[in-house]
Parts: sequence; structure tokens; C-alpha cells
Amino acid sequence: MTWRPQYRSSKFRHVFGKAATKENCYDGVPITRSVHDNHFCAVNPRFIAVITECAGGGAFLVLSVHHTGKVDPLHPKVSGHRGNVLDIKWNPFNDFCIASCSEDSTVKVWDIPPHGVLKNLTVPWKELQGHSRRVGLIEWHPTANNVLFSTGYDYQVMIWNLDSPEAVIKNPVRTISHHTDVVLSMSFNTDGSRLATSCKDKKIRVLEPRTGNLLQEANCKNHKASKVLFLGNLKMLLSTGSSRWNHRQMALWDQEDLDVPLLQEDLDGSSGVLFPFYDPDTHMLYIAGKGDGNIRYYEISSEKPYMHFLTEYRSHTPQKGMGIMPKRGLDVSSCEVFRFYKLVTIKALIEPLSMIVPRRSESYQDDIYPMTAASAAAMSAEEWLSGIDKGPVLQSLKPGSQVPDSYPELCSGLGSKGLGNSLGTRRSQSRPGQLQLAYIQDQLGNKECRSKTSVSNGQDPTLCSPPKTENEVWGGFDLRLKFHKQQEEIRRLREMLNQRDVRIKQLELEINNVRNSQDSH
Repeated sequence: MTWRPQYRSSKFRHVFGKAATKENCYDGVPITRSVHDNHFCAVNPRFIAVITECAGGGAFLVLSVHHTGKVDPLHPKVSGHRGNVLDIKWNPFNDFCIASCSEDSTVKVWDIPPHGVLKNLTVPWKELQGHSRRVGLIEWHPTANNVLFSTGYDYQVMIWNLDSPEAVIKNPVRTISHHTDVVLSMSFNTDGSRLATSCKDKKIRVLEPRTGNLLQEANCKNHKASKVLFLGNLKMLLSTGSSRWNHRQMALWDQEDLDVPLLQEDLDGSSGVLFPFYDPDTHMLYIAGKGDGNIRYYEISSEKPYMHFLTEYRSHTPQKGMGIMPKRGLDVSSCEVFRFYKLVTIKALIEPLSMIVPRRSESYQDDIYPMTAASAAAMSAEEWLSGIDKGPVLQSLKPGSQVPDSYPELCSGLGSKGLGNSLGTRRSQSRPGQLQLAYIQDQLGNKECRSKTSVSNGQDPTLCSPPKTENEVWGGFDLRLKFHKQQEEIRRLREMLNQRDVRIKQLELEINNVRNSQDSH
């Protein structure tokens, strides 16, 4: 009988949490006192949004991710809802688009200016009216552009196509009515062909989101699920909740058979809801409890025992909610593999928390940064509604690598669909450089923002397509290489200009605040 070691090799065994210093936190944020079990915070590489406490109606704050330190108490808010805001989510394919849902039974989609919110924003880009009671949860489709899911206290899950030309959309493209109580969480698999939900009726359901057909249903008497999560391409579900004896518990399920869980594990006797977060690139699972100061993390495998406990991050400050930075916004030079934004209500503080793999080398680590989901949609809403499923568009996180374009129909379809106004063009395109270009053209008074331009016409080369003829591609490889280098240089310069413009606007805002305070005295 051969001897086998009791340990297992793992690149992530020594991952540790590093909290940001006080000057790199967001201080003085009036975090909401709502008891709803949501994250209350949404983050992308440009902005951080957090639901705030306010009198009369509902509002949330949108800050630049670089705007750390003390937050001005009079900072402008997004305040168009008549009731408390319950959930906010950034569009995964447009860093300037955010959706919010509220107790006023509406869902609103907002267009955030490129320089941030410089005055109170009250008019949304789209308003979705279909729910009869307050809306508690929203989710964007992971691969299709402008497809939004919402669910509320009317027990309905509604699917919205934001490509609809109306500013107020009253009819969803699909309503799913399988739930008998409030839906507590929603989660998509990698290509968005399956939707998992947990419900207050103690059941976990797996649905076909396009048709609304119920595929699987779990009714485990020993596990009351509050949150459910698809674990990437592992064909497994993870749920967190409580056991029969009110112990906080995790359960692992086969997505094709929800009769009996593959694994159940009790954690502790606390009462706060457990928020699960999964990183499909590293197969790491993070468990953060509401009201806890600690975060447990595990490594998931497709074979027994499935879950391997790594370690636990501990702090003395309890979290009310958590925001998550997308992978494309991480600092790869410090081997950061995950980043939380902890909402600490007792200190009115948002604290970034980086999960880091300790490495001595300062070079790019390919083994911990595989190809990851890009900020480009794989298909349009019409394609998805017609029955097509596609996996996410992938990109490398290596510095200097090219960001992939969105689906081809995004560029070619703009002219045919008649999206002549610059706002629609900005929203349809996902690359930041193009968004900034559209904004600059607005400021110059050019109302005809064309989706395609060419170098030969003397227009912006960032929007032209690379050489496509056979002679150009095969006979002129150097030409193609120079083209991509020029694209990257132009994108970098535009980023620098945009950052300086944002800083100028921030300084102007601070000067106005100082003048106002002096006038009041």
C-alpha cells in the first residue's frame, strides 16, 4: 500500500487579505440603513456606486474609484426613485450604465456622464414599469447586451429588452411565474442559458430563462437556502442558508439533479445572511457574512471532497454589504486575484480589501490570470431572444494586451437600425475610447456620431477596422502590426486626457463647495 500525503498542492493556499489604508478608503459615506439582504454596492473599473440613506425617495451615490478619502456630504446623487433603492447593478458591457430598483415598484436604468455625477441626476435613460409591488433584485444577462432581469415582491421574474426605443417600457419580453414567494437571489451560468433562483418558500429552482421553463427544483427540508450561485463551468450550484437547527450552512448541488445535495457543511450559529462570491478563473469561493468581520475562502474542485478550506480573513469591522471589482479592474502587478469593497456602516466607510497571491517575482503571472470575461458583449439582445446561446468574450489581463471588440453586429447594425443620436451610439458601444469620443463630439456640437470612420476620410483612426483583404493581411503583416500599435497608443492617450478632465471637474466641484460654505458663513 503506497503512502499518500495528507496535503494537496494549491497555488492559492497562501492567499491573504490586505485592507486599504485609511486614505485609500471612502470616508463619510451615508450608507443605507435598509435591512434588505442585498450587497448595496456595485463597482466597475471606473466608478463605485453605493445606496445611501436619504429623506424622501431613494438615492445612491456614484463616485470615481480614484476619489478616495473624505466624501463631500453634499456630493450629487442619483435620486430619481420615489421609494428606497433596494439594489443597483452596473451594466457588464458599459461602464457608464447602471440599473437600480426600488420600493416604488420600478426599475430605472441610468446614463452616468463620463466625468461622473456633477449634479443630482433625476431623469433615467429607461424606466421599466411592470411590477405591481416593490422590486428587490436585478441582474444583467452575462453575455447578451442590454438584457436585464428583475424580480419583486409580486413573486414575478421579468425579462427586459433595453434595446426597445421607448423611454418608458411597460411590457417585459417574458414573465416567469413559477415562484410562490419572494425571490431571494438570482444567478446565471457562464453563457446565460440557465438561471438559478432561491426563494422564501425554501426551494431552489433552475430555469431556462428565455422560455421560463422549470428544469430542476430542490426542496431540501434540512437546508433553507437564502442565496444561490452557479459555480462557473463546473455544473454545480452552491447555496448558503440555514440548517434545521438555525446554524448557518453551505450546500453544494449538481445542477442536473437537485434531489440531494452533494455536500452540506455547517459554519457557525450566527444569524447574518451569508453572501457567496465565486471566481471562475481561480475556482475560489469566498463566503462573507452580513454583520461579520471575517471572510472565509475555499478552493472548489469537480471531484470529491469538492470544497477545500484555505483560510480566513479576519477584521474587527463588520460588513453590511459588499461590492466586487470585475477582474479587468484588478492590479495584476501586485498579484491581486479578487477585490472586495466592504460597507462599514458604523464608521460610514467603504473599505477596499484585496485578496493577494504572495509571489516574489514582479512579472506578470500567467498561471493565476487565465483568460477572463471582457467588457464586450457576445451577442445582441435580439440574438439571445431568438434562441442563440454564446459564451462570454474573453480577454487577457496581461498589460498591453488588446481588448476584444463586441459582437460584429454591434458595429454593423448601428447604421441599419437608425441609431443616429449620439447618446444611443455611446450606449451601444462598449469600448471606453469610443464612449469618450462620442462625448467629445457632443461637446463640439457634432450631433451625427457615426459608428464607423476611416483614416482616409481624415476622421478618427480609433474607429477604423484593421486591414481585411488577403493582400493586406498576409502580404502586409507589418502594416497590421503597426495598425494595432497605433490603436493602443491612441487609446492610452485618450485615457490620460480623460483622467485629467475628471481631475479638473473634481477640483472645480471642490472650489464651488468651498465658495458655498464661505457664503453661508
